[in-house]
Amino acid sequence: MTRWYSFPCKIQELQLSITLVCGQSFRWRESSPGLWTNVLEGKLWTLRQDDSAVYYTVTDPDDASDALGSVTHLEAGDFSKHACSESDDKYEAVLRDYFQLDRANLTALYEHWGTADPNFRKVAVDFAGVRILRQDPVENLFSFICSSNNNITRISGMVEKLCSEYGKKLLECGGIDYYSFPSVKSLAGEGVEDRLRELGFGYRAKYIAQTASYIAENHSELWLYSLRDRPYLEAKAELMKLCGVGAKVADCVCLMSLDKSGAIPVDTHVWQIAAASYMPQLKQKKSLTDSTYQEIGNFFRDLWGDYAGWAHSVSVLFCLQAQ
Repeated sequence: MTRWYSFPCKIQELQLSITLVCGQSFRWRESSPGLWTNVLEGKLWTLRQDDSAVYYTVTDPDDASDALGSVTHLEAGDFSKHACSESDDKYEAVLRDYFQLDRANLTALYEHWGTADPNFRKVAVDFAGVRILRQDPVENLFSFICSSNNNITRISGMVEKLCSEYGKKLLECGGIDYYSFPSVKSLAGEGVEDRLRELGFGYRAKYIAQTASYIAENHSELWLYSLRDRPYLEAKAELMKLCGVGAKVADCVCLMSLDKSGAIPVDTHVWQIAAASYMPQLKQKKSLTDSTYQEIGNFFRDLWGDYAGWAHSVSVLFCLQAQ
């Protein structure tokens, strides 16, 4: 029998069904209704939640029994009795870091944003528990290079191709092969650009290959991680030296893996939100220039505070739902 662990977590602090599919990470899969599966730190994780707790199981590649096959038959009400009452400290620590549960009290942040911004208060009703993930910077960077002029479905497909082509197969579970995300070194190898073009990456193939080569030739394996300790604008400037990384992708990486909670990725959706509800002068602008990009980001940072990037993610979800 698969062993489940759990820890207390109100759904107002984390809602998996929104957070895992809102365009931050592209590898989470709903393997069965309410069961979310992905590879983190070289292991296969399956998560589920109810209103008061998160339940999880971890499958090590060295002990790869069919974990998914043994749990997908459980109904939601069964999880509390099948889960351990106590969590596994080392595994819980991984999830608490990934979901930044000890870094930010989301309920308090929502109250702060709603007080500062009546528009946010209206939006938040339908989007409780949306957190920014703290992802691996390598996976986050190359995933968002794939995001250029793309939608979530196609991005997810490209990321899976990167993993199956250049990552390490970890295990098969529920009839699905699971892979690690490739290292920078593997993406910098000979022939990567040509192979990615064959796989349908288009111009993004060049961006991925050249960025990986640049990092491999000029930095250590830990360089991207070291940007967590740099000030926001310095980290962003370093990222924008990479092929295929403009201001928006750099801000996505800063926000979602480099601990820059005030980073605000600005695209047409954010521009529309700003012009319609906050900055009417933007309606006169015909294009999103660098100065307008910075103006929008600064406005929302002043309005929402240190965690402006988190509030921004909720507003974008509302905008996308309304379309």
